[in-house]
Amino acid sequence: MSTTIARPASDEASPAFQRYIAEVPDQNIGDRLLDQVREIEHLFETVTDHDALARYAEGKWSIKEVLGHLNDSERIFSYRLLRIARGDATPLPGFEQDDYIPAGRFDDRPLPMLLTEFRAIRMSTIALVEGVPADAWERWGEASGSPVTARALAYIMVGHVAHHVLVLRERYGLGARKPPLEEAVFI
Repeated sequence: MSTTIARPASDEASPAFQRYIAEVPDQNIGDRLLDQVREIEHLFETVTDHDALARYAEGKWSIKEVLGHLNDSERIFSYRLLRIARGDATPLPGFEQDDYIPAGRFDDRPLPMLLTEFRAIRMSTIALVEGVPADAWERWGEASGSPVTARALAYIMVGHVAHHVLVLRERYGLGARKPPLEEAVFI
């Protein structure tokens, strides 16, 4: 997939989302979306279901909860993208990510199921992005009380996953040669 989308201007998303947009290295959104599927699968290659219950500190999300959060967020962001790209000007509500975690009961689900879900959701996102007409990327809508463009949402999705991959690498030690879970908290 080689869908390229012009980088959004700084006013095309709220300041809270600018850090995710900044994580995207280039305009090849299609390539980045697909690359992240492989990156997530590679990152989790050696993680066991038990290891995925680890938290890097008390009160922090488990590895499974981070993955569940990625799945929930991707669904919400892609829904926002669909609505805005189709010209729906209805304001879209925000969501409280910390409320979704206990409700999702991600620690009760097998890790392979969460990974399969990520792949399925992301492939659906890729199909959506491939089908957005060129002029629709500049459409504006409102999400979480702030104006946002369709193209900003595409960048936000890529940047959001990039952000959490970095957290999984740095805080949880995923992708390291030696399992980092020696100091992990299991509850």
